[in-house]
Amino acid sequence: MGLIARALEARGIATICMSSAYSITRAVNPPRSVFLDYPLGHTAGKPNDPANQRRIMIDTLNTLEIAQTPGGIRRLKYQWSADHSWKDRVMRPGKGGSGGSAANDDRVARFDTPQYQFAEDEQIADSACPTCVLPPMRSAQESG
Repeated sequence: MGLIARALEARGIATICMSSAYSITRAVNPPRSVFLDYPLGHTAGKPNDPANQRRIMIDTLNTLEIAQTPGGIRRLKYQWSADHSWKDRVMRPGKGGSGGSAANDDRVARFDTPQYQFAEDEQIADSACPTCVLPPMRSAQESG
């Protein structure tokens, strides 16, 4: 996202990147960013907590006004929980099968094909997008 943000900024469009991966954000060095110490995939706030999500969005957008140093990362003050125990299990999911339990693996399943929130989104998606950066995804059967 940092590369895209820099390209947009070069064209006069202000950007701000949201991140839950501080080291990656520092390495990519977007023009402006906020860091939220939440699990990956929850950069915009806690699920089913619109008040938390709203505060995070307000603080993120306010960063556009107060960011003075290019490449600076503003740490947002919010905490996922009272302690940091969630970090112990985030990158250590259960093994499943006979080797262990997958009960503590709360990651979202990954798919080989695009997933859409609404059926209408799939209908209007352009599978032959001429400006998409990535090549079209191939199914497992096509890739051999």
